[in-house]
Amino acid sequence: MEKRDLSFGQLFNLSFGFFGVQIAYALQSANISRIFATLGADPHQLSFFWILPPLMGMIVQPLVGKYSDKTWTRLGRRKPYLLVGALIAVAVMLLLPNAGNFTFAQSAFLGLNAAMWFGLFSLMFLDTSINIAMQPFKMMVGDMVNEKQKGTAYAIQSALCNAGSIVGYVFPIFFTWIGIANTAPEGVIPDSVKWSFYVGAAILIICVLYTFFAVKEMDPQEYAKFHGIDLAKKEEKKEDPSFIKLLVDAPSTFWTVGLVQFFCWSAFMYMWTYSPGAIATQCFGWDEVSTAAAEYQAAGNWVGVVFCIQAVGSLLWAMVLPMLEKWTSNKGAYAISLVVGALGFISTMWVTNQYVLFVSYLLIGAAWAAMLALPFTILTNSLKGDNMGYYLGLFNCTICIPQIVAALLGGLFLKYICGGVQVGMLVVAGALLICGACSVYFVKENKE
Repeated sequence: MEKRDLSFGQLFNLSFGFFGVQIAYALQSANISRIFATLGADPHQLSFFWILPPLMGMIVQPLVGKYSDKTWTRLGRRKPYLLVGALIAVAVMLLLPNAGNFTFAQSAFLGLNAAMWFGLFSLMFLDTSINIAMQPFKMMVGDMVNEKQKGTAYAIQSALCNAGSIVGYVFPIFFTWIGIANTAPEGVIPDSVKWSFYVGAAILIICVLYTFFAVKEMDPQEYAKFHGIDLAKKEEKKEDPSFIKLLVDAPSTFWTVGLVQFFCWSAFMYMWTYSPGAIATQCFGWDEVSTAAAEYQAAGNWVGVVFCIQAVGSLLWAMVLPMLEKWTSNKGAYAISLVVGALGFISTMWVTNQYVLFVSYLLIGAAWAAMLALPFTILTNSLKGDNMGYYLGLFNCTICIPQIVAALLGGLFLKYICGGVQVGMLVVAGALLICGACSVYFVKENKE
């Protein structure tokens, strides 16, 4: 079967819901440290709260991949998972920012008060649902787009991802600007953050419903022809390979790109975790005493702004990437992008002006652009169609495991390497990206 091209509109529809999902993800990544610090978490504890998101992703995404590979319904193959994940995410987004408002007994268990435990469980469900909703978009591109157009399809997905990030990141400062309170009593999340989550939830469900109704997935016969799968032989074998067998049989691309991913996602875990405290002390004169202080909450808003600048930098760098790929290669563009991002991270050590931070985070955006576009293009071109979803779910472990490792080590790095200075963790992130750039040498791009 000739692998027909899709129109730009069809490629756009495949990923438009990702815009809404990414708003939710941006709100989570920019505000989780702020929320838990406001609820009473110690800076040395902050990285532990970040273990849950990648842990849930590592569990959920391979399962979504495995079972959606076998799901053929009137509603579609991947779309039912997309809709269920979005509905759960909306419910949790309405609850999470209210963790400090509910009346709890204030006894502590394992060093966490009741509000932090409520926030922790809400975060667990939020990230689980985001992962359920996010993975089908990557899978639908792998399912329905030919090799020639996959680069374009993932570029569109990357652009929508960055656009969603920008919207999610600027929400808190936007709502503060229109007059919604950005401070609150000790232990209570400000209204500017609450309204950011409420509006983000509404946009999420609207965008997901658009993709749900606009996209028609292939039926089993059409899918088999598109991917060159012999259904008769497949039925004879009746194989249900375990994830261990799939890992053993995985193309070398899976492992070589995964090595680069380890360093890259560890670096960005430290950016998400320590940017609020680093910016508050470096640029806003926060005395590290009370997170209810106006300086800390203002810095929390500014984190959204610089993360937005990072997303803009990513969008701009995404336009440069094709030229870099022609000038060098995919590997060369990958490595250069990570080095540029590393320079952005390291430069934050000497920045004390909140506006100069724009330069640093623009550079960081170069690494993010490469991380969003290149790994999935390289990987899906090396995979066969019959276990596409399962492999993409397993590949998500190369995103989740480094974040878990980084979260476990974050408190130790902060104490023993950075001397308690949170901006030092951004320098550590830069060093990790340089390691990632060096690891690009081992990536294998050939189709296997």
